[in-house]
Amino acid sequence: MCGTANPPGRKFCRRCATPLDPAAALSATTKRRRWSWHGDRSRWLRAIVALLVVAALVVLGVVLYPHLDPAIQDIRDRVSTPAAVAPRTVTATAELPNHPARAAADGLSNRYWGTPTPGAQATFTFAEPIRLLSVVIHTGPTADRDHFTDQARPTTVDLTTTSTGGTTRTTTITLADEPGPQRTDLGTSDVTQVRLTIRSATPQTPTTHIALGEVEFFRRP
Repeated sequence: MCGTANPPGRKFCRRCATPLDPAAALSATTKRRRWSWHGDRSRWLRAIVALLVVAALVVLGVVLYPHLDPAIQDIRDRVSTPAAVAPRTVTATAELPNHPARAAADGLSNRYWGTPTPGAQATFTFAEPIRLLSVVIHTGPTADRDHFTDQARPTTVDLTTTSTGGTTRTTTITLADEPGPQRTDLGTSDVTQVRLTIRSATPQTPTTHIALGEVEFFRRP
């Protein structure tokens, strides 16, 4: 103590606040312990809050992932350089002897798939699942404008993709009646097969048939 005289019954020195009896000292110690205990509880609360925040972020990620994945795939598609991919096999429900369906995927502009009437289907199968970015279709028997109208041309087709697991997606494409490539963007994952169905064509004559020049497929590398 500092030696200052204090009145009887006082618990703390009026000058230096030193406890003047054991009970006061014990009370001061208890207050300090309580303050320390509250500090520990605060740290535990902060830890619990942090864990709850992490748990909430995990749950949010699981819930939003189905919506985020298409956006992520779309971004990857946009920054990728499409690569041409040839189908492993080509079959058709109808084809003319000199114009088989495989001629629509041989990379040559002077050959085409010929079919007598609308409704015919050509199926293109790939060696492995691909991320199919786009399909390019060339209608008519040739790219030469002088002979482009020698045969009827498809005007509407259905493009049905089949992915691993059997999931299908059908896109109806309206084609311009002119020579040259016509691109349709798809952005479909794990494609193993594409089926092209001719829905309509330009008017035919007794001596003409429907001609589809080429179908090109482009994948994400």
